[in-house]
Amino acid sequence: MTAKNNVILTHNEINHKIRRIAFQIYENNVNETEVILAGIGSNGYILAKKLKTVLSKISDINPILCKVSIDKKNPSLEIKTSISPNDYKNKSLVLIDDVLNSGTTLIYSVKHFLDVPLKQFKTAVLVNRNHKKYPVKADFKGISLSTSLHEHVSVILEGKNFEAVLE
Repeated sequence: MTAKNNVILTHNEINHKIRRIAFQIYENNVNETEVILAGIGSNGYILAKKLKTVLSKISDINPILCKVSIDKKNPSLEIKTSISPNDYKNKSLVLIDDVLNSGTTLIYSVKHFLDVPLKQFKTAVLVNRNHKKYPVKADFKGISLSTSLHEHVSVILEGKNFEAVLE
């Protein structure tokens, strides 16, 4: 790590945020038997898997994982999900990503899920950067961070040492 990188969330802090978000999802779905955890791309899906693990331990809710594949450079292209629309129809769904920056990825992903009637739709992110171009918000967030547009947040959720870094 270079001197100009700043760790904004340590391994323990990320685990704490994941646990807190899982409790918030549980509180919002206390009357549900299952909830769809739809993770965007690689890091959003890893975060969804970690939330599933915690949610399974703290509640009787059956969390169902869904991987959302979106081209972040061209979000208007076709979006694919690992489960069929019938599997999330009339269910409670939480759309999950690691960082909410401009909101582009999240808004196009939201649009994809709106083609099917849902019981409830929430969003969760680990880092909310407050640079939105679109009217989309994170219902559950680990941390809100005011950064400049030329800064970048990297989240590492694999291996033995998770961290979020401002570059």
